Amino acid sequence: MKLKEFAKQVGLSPTTVSRALSGYPEVSETTRARVAEAAVRLGYSPNVNAVRLKTGRAGAIGVVMGRAGEFHFAEFMAGMAERLVAEETDILVIPMADPNHEDEMQLYRRLVESRRVDAIIVHSPKPDDERIALLHELGMPFLVHGRSAIDVPHAWLDIDNEAAIKRATSHLIDLGHRRIAMINGRPGATYALHRDSGFRKALQSHGMEPDAQLIANGNFTDELGFRFARSFLEQPNPPTAFVAGSMMTALGVYRAVRSLGLQIGRDVSVIAHDDVFPYLTADNMVPSLSATRSSMRAAGSRCADLVLQLLSGRSPLEIHELWPVELILRESTGPARPSKP
Repeated sequence: MKLKEFAKQVGLSPTTVSRALSGYPEVSETTRARVAEAAVRLGYSPNVNAVRLKTGRAGAIGVVMGRAGEFHFAEFMAGMAERLVAEETDILVIPMADPNHEDEMQLYRRLVESRRVDAIIVHSPKPDDERIALLHELGMPFLVHGRSAIDVPHAWLDIDNEAAIKRATSHLIDLGHRRIAMINGRPGATYALHRDSGFRKALQSHGMEPDAQLIANGNFTDELGFRFARSFLEQPNPPTAFVAGSMMTALGVYRAVRSLGLQIGRDVSVIAHDDVFPYLTADNMVPSLSATRSSMRAAGSRCADLVLQLLSGRSPLEIHELWPVELILRESTGPARPSKP
């Protein structure tokens, strides 16, 4: 069925039908829903190549893989795919195994110049992120998953990392813990800086100072979590509690604690940032893991939705979403045990 025939069946002009199917903001929600329902009922699907030729769009969103952990990235991409499956929009993933600054900037420049994508999602931003400045300069629509302090207008979606870690740390302090270790993410990333700020503010609000020997940064992996936690626990005055940056990090902390014959929740408490993996849940860990909860899959879906809004004409200055993070207490946290004389 061609567009003119479908429009006649619906009782609307071809232009209105086309705009409704493309998500243009000037078309009312009622009309969009009416057209979408009729398209399903009548089996109408627009010719993708014709639409792309007419609009000048590539029909794809670009995502560079290289800085996020593979598990987090997979969940984010799953959320994007769920949102875009009915939008005639593809995802172009560009891998970077071990990016350096010049290579990464050149990749973004090539991606824009190739016209293979209509927009780009930027991950793991830094406070003064040159990728944001470059994309703005080149006129490429983009959305930042995270936030940057750079003085360039940009759309972004982030979680409140500072508040999440401040609340988690404060809870451990309320339980009587005074030696608290923090295993954070990659140094220099905005989210890691916000988490570090939340950790320090929680300690300072209780009259405590952070111990540099109990703070580590690195990728969110089981192995790094184990190595950092083991080194902390082998210190003369070891921590009694950990704030872990991710579920994967927490797995390593659990292993390190058990390798020294200690018990999670009794001898050592653990709170992690939980990314709601379908194959690794805080509830099913033994003991169950206290965690600040956020879903990478939900973030991926919402980022895809916001990019579509950008492409439909919404201003980047209107797209600033900061998601609160819920703290869920389980068995991995308990009162600090009295220190041995």
